[in-house]
Amino acid sequence: MNNFKRHNFKKLKIWQMAMELAKIIFQLTSSFPSTEKYGLISQMNRCSVSMPSNIAEGSSRTNKSFSHFLDIALGSSFELQTQLLLANANNFITDEMTITIESKLEEFQKATMTFQNTLN
Repeated sequence: MNNFKRHNFKKLKIWQMAMELAKIIFQLTSSFPSTEKYGLISQMNRCSVSMPSNIAEGSSRTNKSFSHFLDIALGSSFELQTQLLLANANNFITDEMTITIESKLEEFQKATMTFQNTLN
């Protein structure tokens, strides 16, 4: 089992960042119109949950497998970024809030890619 090291996901900066983003997204979507319950609310909440969940699940795997789970978390973050922009375009959130959250998403993406490079 060479190249195998379990990571304590709770201590990983990227997991902590993803958890914070999920908390922000759940708070944010709670103010969306109820007509979006099965639309953007559901999609954004699921993407935000996917990010820390995939980091946690992958943390107990081999580095190669962990890297795959990080790819999934990254994919969810880009999906969430798109949904954030759609929410803004539909005036569910302000430009200022969009910029703030998008900045946090981009910081997460950069940190995740940097961490992923250490696994390879």
